[in-house]
Amino acid sequence: MDIKLLFQAAIKFTLGVLVIGLLLFIPANTIYYWNGWLFMGLLFVPMLIAGIVLMIKNPELLRKRLNTKEKESEQKQVLAFSGLMFLFGFIIAGLNYRYSWITIPNIVVIIASILFILAYILYAEILRENTYLSRTIEVQENQKVIDKGLYGIVRHPMYAVTILLFLTMPLILGSIISFVIFLMYPIIISKRIKNEEKVLEKELVGYTEYKSKVKYKVIPFVL
Repeated sequence: MDIKLLFQAAIKFTLGVLVIGLLLFIPANTIYYWNGWLFMGLLFVPMLIAGIVLMIKNPELLRKRLNTKEKESEQKQVLAFSGLMFLFGFIIAGLNYRYSWITIPNIVVIIASILFILAYILYAEILRENTYLSRTIEVQENQKVIDKGLYGIVRHPMYAVTILLFLTMPLILGSIISFVIFLMYPIIISKRIKNEEKVLEKELVGYTEYKSKVKYKVIPFVL
């Protein structure tokens, strides 16, 4: 086992738990913010399981997923805007619970939680289908075009899944105001996709032909 990779993954996981916990529970001014605990359980328990599985079966893919250092300047802007979206979205969710600005029915929270879990399952399937799936925009050595499974339906299934994941997050947290903030994400990700496709067309053999074969980027018959 790669001890350095294990340590890196453990540190990032722990920091993620701490940062999100602070962003949610400090504004809420209570540890009894049940939506916050529900969200953290839905987010971090599957993440921990997926990390352990990757550490055992595909440590190289885990290493790629942990690397968030972008080379493309446009992608650095995308990451910055995404970070601000999460920052304000989580803080507002905590404040919404604290001051009871707008209350979401529990049935909405339940439906959002189910959709979040389904999106996580699709996320795992995408990782299984595409072992080149880095978190940064790059073409790896010996990388090939993946055109089977979900990649035979849309060119960017990972982004389709993250849109579903991120739009259900504020609903799980019980904040319609945060949901409005998270509506920025489809706009942000469209900029990322545009830049990514330029890089792939230029550097990945067969990607232009793949684009002509699979017409839709993230939503079948729509976009």
